[in-house]
Amino acid sequence: MKTIIKTTAVLIASLYFAVNPASAQSNQTSKNQIMETSSIHYRTIKANGLNLFYREAGSNNAPVILLLHGYPTSSHMFRNLIPLLSGKYHVIAPDLPGFGYSDAPDHQQFQYTFDNLAKTMQAFIDELGLKRFALYVFDYGAPTGFRLALANPEKITGIISQNGNAYEEGLSKEWNPIQKYWQDPSQENRDALKDFVSKESTWYAYHQGVSDPSLIAPEAYTLDQHFLDRPGNIEIQLDLVKDYRTNVQLYPKFQAYFREQKPKTLAVWGNKDPYFLPAGAEAYKRDNPNATVKFYNTGHFALETHAKEIGSDILNFLDGLPK
Repeated sequence: MKTIIKTTAVLIASLYFAVNPASAQSNQTSKNQIMETSSIHYRTIKANGLNLFYREAGSNNAPVILLLHGYPTSSHMFRNLIPLLSGKYHVIAPDLPGFGYSDAPDHQQFQYTFDNLAKTMQAFIDELGLKRFALYVFDYGAPTGFRLALANPEKITGIISQNGNAYEEGLSKEWNPIQKYWQDPSQENRDALKDFVSKESTWYAYHQGVSDPSLIAPEAYTLDQHFLDRPGNIEIQLDLVKDYRTNVQLYPKFQAYFREQKPKTLAVWGNKDPYFLPAGAEAYKRDNPNATVKFYNTGHFALETHAKEIGSDILNFLDGLPK
């Protein structure tokens, strides 16, 4: 009896789609559209003379969110977040110069400063023709992204700062050796920071403050270390460490932007980050009444352990932004 019913159902369906081919085509088109918007595309574009790698997902007609990674990682850090956002948003995540799969010219041929990173990202958004976008910043992505916000306030619909610091009270004691180098940029102080790019330091950045280390995917820090170990990369990273002082000098300008523009802001913060303290997250509320702060019980790379929770909070936040 079940066989007869199943056969009859198949025949009815076949007759329906034979008479209504447009419906069958519509269903297939819908499936293709779903697959297209949920797929992550891996692309490269020329900007500021460099080949920049980026990940892209979601409909071209959807509101844009630009994801800017930090040290020592790349757009790979967003691999779990992008699928959560791309159903409703057009997600774009580039690798900064010197990181990931983007070009990493020798430090004597390219000026590794945060001004130049921002200049390159400005060229990137101009090449893509991005007119309006929400900005997600993390670690090095914060001073890079905030420079973009200062230069393009009309483009920014909102800001998500994931352990992206803009306040001196957010700097932990881990910055003390680096601040010593800022005050005295001698070769001796520069050489003292070479362990900054070691595999032990990278492992520490991923694991410190994490209650369940089994949630940390080993390919994440292994891939980061692969790029850090490229010949000449240590000089690139030490140049950026040296220039980070300019970000601290710009904190008052970033804070003035928050006060004057009052962009809707969501600070999502690993509360056990060894580098950027919770006080740096709370400080956003001091300058911006439109800032909301959420803490997660994890470390610096909060997406490694809390991607679903953070993704859900970001989606709720994005729903309230102007399109």
